[in-house]
Amino acid sequence: MKLHGYHVPCLLLFLVLSYSWMAFADEHSHKYENEEQVVVWMNTVGPLYNRQETYPYYQLPFCHGERPVKHHHETLGEALQGMDLINSGIPMQFLVPVESQTFCKQELDHDQIELLRYAIHKQYWYTMFVDDLPTMGYVGMMENQDDASIAYYLNTHKDFLIEYNQDRIIAVTLQDNGNPILLDHKQPTIHIDFTYSVTWQRTTTDFDARFDRLLESDFFEHNVHWLSIFSSFLMVLFLTGLVAVILLRTIKNDYARYDREEALADFDRDFGDDWGWKQVHGDVFRPPDRLMVLAAFLGTGYQLVLLAAVVILYAMMGDLYAERATILTATIFLYALTSAVAGYTSARYYAHYGGKEWVKNILLTAAVWPGAVVCIGGYINTIAIFYHSSKAIPFPVMVAILAIWVFLCFPLVLLGAIVGRRSGGGGGGKVDFPCRVHPIPRPIPEKPWYLNPGSIMAFGGLLPFASIFIEIYFIFTSFWTYKIYYVYGFMFLVFVILLIVCACVAIVSTYFLLNSEDHRWHWVSFWTCASTAGYVYLYSIYYFFTKTKMTGMFQTSFYFGYTALLSLGLFFMLGAIGHFSANLFVKRIYQNVKID
Repeated sequence: MKLHGYHVPCLLLFLVLSYSWMAFADEHSHKYENEEQVVVWMNTVGPLYNRQETYPYYQLPFCHGERPVKHHHETLGEALQGMDLINSGIPMQFLVPVESQTFCKQELDHDQIELLRYAIHKQYWYTMFVDDLPTMGYVGMMENQDDASIAYYLNTHKDFLIEYNQDRIIAVTLQDNGNPILLDHKQPTIHIDFTYSVTWQRTTTDFDARFDRLLESDFFEHNVHWLSIFSSFLMVLFLTGLVAVILLRTIKNDYARYDREEALADFDRDFGDDWGWKQVHGDVFRPPDRLMVLAAFLGTGYQLVLLAAVVILYAMMGDLYAERATILTATIFLYALTSAVAGYTSARYYAHYGGKEWVKNILLTAAVWPGAVVCIGGYINTIAIFYHSSKAIPFPVMVAILAIWVFLCFPLVLLGAIVGRRSGGGGGGKVDFPCRVHPIPRPIPEKPWYLNPGSIMAFGGLLPFASIFIEIYFIFTSFWTYKIYYVYGFMFLVFVILLIVCACVAIVSTYFLLNSEDHRWHWVSFWTCASTAGYVYLYSIYYFFTKTKMTGMFQTSFYFGYTALLSLGLFFMLGAIGHFSANLFVKRIYQNVKID
């Protein structure tokens, strides 16, 4: 049979894909034949209390087996999380028991001995994966001597207990405290044999439930967690009741009073009682200061709200924690696909208020969140590179992230902006403000300190923060202590409650502001809810000093860098929700006001 020219590349591609599938069929399908190789992937090593300070496992002077040592990267999320899986070379085979077999030998010189003593002193631990199941062990242990000196012992034996059900691995337990070797710094060299044992044990646990034993239900499903959801729900009822009963009732009375006044003659009208939110009808739809910045913030916030909702729902659909870095990888591509939302909402809002520099608006919208991530992430990555940590992002991964932004994110922002500009008035559309804007701004009268925009913005974030701070505690504990977070149903409920609380707070604060005859509601409604992010960051400082044992420049930079990204994301999301709710409220109350 004769192959045409264009058939050759197709055939080669098919062979490569077929070979790749056969090479990883066991790990991807999680099904093994008897005596089939089971790969033991070594991941990272680092200090126990600085969990984010991780280094490649073989940065310490460990040896590996005779099998070829291969690096294993499957997803973009794994690379960003600092996972660099390396085949240990341990010759493990499915259902083949092993007892105290040497898989490699190492001769340690003086410097290597000192390095391992330092690692043991800092309580270094390592992580590894067997059939995608994580397990961990300690580099060594310390023992106090009679003369108050400390003896350092290196763990050289790995004892695997593997539970299986038919042709699948269900659980992996590691004991590595056998045959400890004393690391005497007075010796010039030490010869070490690294050994391993494997015991296979049958179990009736189903494959779909194999991660259940790694989930800490006593922690995440504690009564405190349920109580926090219930208390947040009561807060929602209180706030919605406040908006529905008190605020709407007050506005109804205002409408009735204004209707009575319009029916009176000028000499019968009580001018002393002519005050409140109606008096700023000629300024309430005036373009806000720094319109372009606010538009970019709102576009970014709307995108992140949609992204957060989709990711949480996506995580609820399946046990994504069972696959390494799946959620992070999905988040990156979902962010790229939702970029059109940012461009549309930003350009529409900007054009709605008469913005003309729409090119700058598109560039700013496309660069706000990625720019913040690059600045904070660049600093964190610099620290990781300086410490030679596995958390350092490789250059090819940086190029891949840049390509996603250039070829996917930015074009979608541009596409969304074109559509949004036309629908927002920039393309000849009609701007539908209920009231005309006066050419001269109305003076803002003096008011009590608690009605000043600064006070409203500062106190407005307390209630939203109160509705989520218990969940923030669980999220922090999960992320910084490597507990598997799996209660995404709780997270979704708290997320919905947070949005409702922010909407109610924004409406109430906007009403108080307008009733004091202050028309500067745009930025106030944004900052009132966005200030919640400040309280989250303050709580992260408290959590750092009271709940963690982190030390050093590396871990401090990572902790406060990551929490800054979380707080910044909340800043954009909650600010956008606050402004969206206030905007609907303002348009609703002024469309029924009769203005001559």
